Amino acid sequence: MNPGPVPADASAEDLMIAVEQLVRYVRHSATAGGLSTAASSALGRLGREGPQRLTELARAENVSQPNMTQLVTRMERAGLVRRTADRTDGRGVLVEATDTGLEVFRQRRAERAEALRGLLEELTEPEQQAVRTALPALARAVQDHQARP
Repeated sequence: MNPGPVPADASAEDLMIAVEQLVRYVRHSATAGGLSTAASSALGRLGREGPQRLTELARAENVSQPNMTQLVTRMERAGLVRRTADRTDGRGVLVEATDTGLEVFRQRRAERAEALRGLLEELTEPEQQAVRTALPALARAVQDHQARP
């Protein structure tokens, strides 16, 4: 379903459809490592934010701890992540990306960036500038919203 260009007076629903299409397109452009969406998301979080406890990772990814445990086990077998002792709590275990996992993360990010770059090149210069202004502004709004209690 391609609703076409989003009009200047687009509703929030129209914008949501456009964002969903963009995210889906960019996500599907990343093929390095042959990861599932869940594995790609978890590896991306570990690549951006560093080692995390399994419970924190499950919460951040909005999945159950048993599901995250299974995912981490599969990723561990693939050599993408490893479990290490938490130095601040001897009972705790951290999940961290391996060098291989970080390389897959970087490759996938580069593939997504190239897909977005290709889309931007299809826009007019004023449209490109609007995107370069709007997307960082929306990202800041998300961060501000998440930082509120």
